[in-house]
Amino acid sequence: MSAQGYEAVIGLEVHAQLLTKTKQFCSCPTTFGAEPNTNVCPVCLGLPGALPVLNRASVVMAVRTALALGCTIREHSVFARKNYFYPDLPKGYQISQFDLPFSEHGTLEIPEGGREGAKAKRVGITRVHMEEDAGKNLHGVADAPGKSVVDLNRAGVPLIEIVGEPDLRGPDEAVVYLKRLRDVLMALEVNDGNLEEGSFRCDVNISVRKKGAEKFGTRVEIKNVNSFRHVHRAIEHETARLIALAEAGETFKQHTRQWDDESGRTVFLRVKEGSDDYRYFPEPDLPPLVLDRPWIEQLRAELPELPEARRQRLVRDLKLPTHDAEVVTGHPKVGDFFEAVLRARPGDAAWAKRAANFIMNEVLADARIHGLAAQVPVSSEQIVEILSLVDAQTISGKQAKEVYTAIKGSSQSAEAYVRERGMAQVSDTGALEAICRAQIAANPKQAAAYKSGKKGMMGFFVGQVMKETKGSANPALLNDILDRLLME
Repeated sequence: MSAQGYEAVIGLEVHAQLLTKTKQFCSCPTTFGAEPNTNVCPVCLGLPGALPVLNRASVVMAVRTALALGCTIREHSVFARKNYFYPDLPKGYQISQFDLPFSEHGTLEIPEGGREGAKAKRVGITRVHMEEDAGKNLHGVADAPGKSVVDLNRAGVPLIEIVGEPDLRGPDEAVVYLKRLRDVLMALEVNDGNLEEGSFRCDVNISVRKKGAEKFGTRVEIKNVNSFRHVHRAIEHETARLIALAEAGETFKQHTRQWDDESGRTVFLRVKEGSDDYRYFPEPDLPPLVLDRPWIEQLRAELPELPEARRQRLVRDLKLPTHDAEVVTGHPKVGDFFEAVLRARPGDAAWAKRAANFIMNEVLADARIHGLAAQVPVSSEQIVEILSLVDAQTISGKQAKEVYTAIKGSSQSAEAYVRERGMAQVSDTGALEAICRAQIAANPKQAAAYKSGKKGMMGFFVGQVMKETKGSANPALLNDILDRLLME
């Protein structure tokens, strides 16, 4: 059977660091980039006698996330010890949740096939549970060339693990799922979505089977993939590799692999552990987590409008193209900026489209985005002024870009800038007609060529008039006048 006779079956396990100031079970800070092994204490180092204390803020963030993903919240859940040995795990176990997680059975909607504008597909979420992060192995650091160093600053940092059902069928769907999930977490302000710093990363579970078959193939896990590009490439490569094995009739045991972007292939790490290998048992130093139902409902009521709902509203109510809605809501702060511009003319679809175009083409090119922070070089009020000047035909679209470039990074009013520099667009029909007649009289050969059918000469005359008016002639009015006068 050819490769076209197979399909990939993919489920993602996403690990998202919660934006708390302190760790999951101690008061050590969670700041990124500190000197190795400085954000540590007896609790996160796993020293004898040190007892964990649950971070309340992490519980709030975790429950808000689960609610946003439509999960059922369990009022009584239990923390467990996940036992395994690794150099960056100082206790020899990780505090997580296993058979009684605090939430389960959610969904996330994506476009089918990962194609923009395709019909919606619901991807199941098995569970969202809380756990603590492990440390990090550093290789070839400056003060230890050729050696590896264990940095435990990250040990104990609060995580949620979002376990997806095996409902994805290719790299495009997987990447869109990750982006949509990251959008939700950032809108809730529980995660900064920073893949480079490892605060949002995933494990890819993948198998292949013949199309139409119900039984899954043997699963492979690709650990800690930390960019959308790497996820896409890893799934493409592993799908092809697994199909080749299936076609050759080869079998293998479930195992874990790692993506090597330099070579463009996955590399065997170890045989995959099962739940029995981790010897889960309830964490004896933490009581069960009990969540009050009225408190859960209060958190539900306080959820903000989620990214997909915001996109659908913009498309439905303001007829914004799907692509535009995706771009202007791609970051929560950019979405808020766009909505602030929309408030100048509520419900005006034409205004929304012009605002989206200007923000996408001009403002976002200068925006500086890092995690949840977004620095935009102008205020929403300045953009409203610029677009209003264009609407009033005071300035042209080209001049609008010039005004934006001039005032960005300052608090200067667009109206004042246009007034001070005499940039107001010439829309006086009589004045423009006089200038056009003068240019036609000064260039009789070009005028004759236009009359003979060389319509490209229109551009020549537009240029001449724009030069004469220093670019301030109303373009639409200018074209109408020239076309009429040149055909007299």
